Amino acid sequence: MSLRVLIADDEPLARMRLAALLRECADAELAGSVGDGEAALAALATAAPDVLLLDINMPGLDGLDLAQRLAGQARPQIVFCTAYENHALRAFELDAVDYLLKPVRLERLREALQRARKRLAETPAAPTVWLYARMRGEQVRVALDDVICLVAEEKYVSVRHTGGELLIDDSLRQLEEACPGQLIRLHRNCLVPSARLLGLKAQPDGRVVARLVGTDFCPEVSRRNLPELRKLLRVG
Repeated sequence: MSLRVLIADDEPLARMRLAALLRECADAELAGSVGDGEAALAALATAAPDVLLLDINMPGLDGLDLAQRLAGQARPQIVFCTAYENHALRAFELDAVDYLLKPVRLERLREALQRARKRLAETPAAPTVWLYARMRGEQVRVALDDVICLVAEEKYVSVRHTGGELLIDDSLRQLEEACPGQLIRLHRNCLVPSARLLGLKAQPDGRVVARLVGTDFCPEVSRRNLPELRKLLRVG
């Protein structure tokens, strides 16, 4: 199996060097290359990499904060690539598979990828969670990983997903109970998968909206839910 590898580093030359090294690694392919943590989050949703080569010192969402957001997931396995020695303990507390110091050497990169491959092979794949709807009289399904947000309307819940939009009969409360820990509430009428939450943005009129991975749609956040969402973004 060829490992799909995403590079996240704010230095263009560092990204180019890692990409060149990857070409020398058997059974590894470049899934994407981005310059900051938020771009990495967006790329994770679209590129589905097996391994993330992650810098630490990046603007905005840095490497350690991003790793915290991803903690507990089987994919991607995280390999830190950094010029700083003093973050190694924290990196391994976040379950990084390896910690490479710049300039990264080919031998160490190959070793890190081998460790990632071994861990992936030992980690059972998480079962896919499906939401079910009816379309033109037929039952259809959409994977929770593809869901962007769930919006309650008059009699139905609208499921906005990467392939379009569906209506389902389940209430938001029923969906929360069916997917514990995987959906977060922005508003009494809106849920989003936790992996989709990229950040919060204040509007000139005082409202706060949520920025979501994979879409320009920014649903409003209620004042009641705002403190919990801010806490979630701080601690991952």
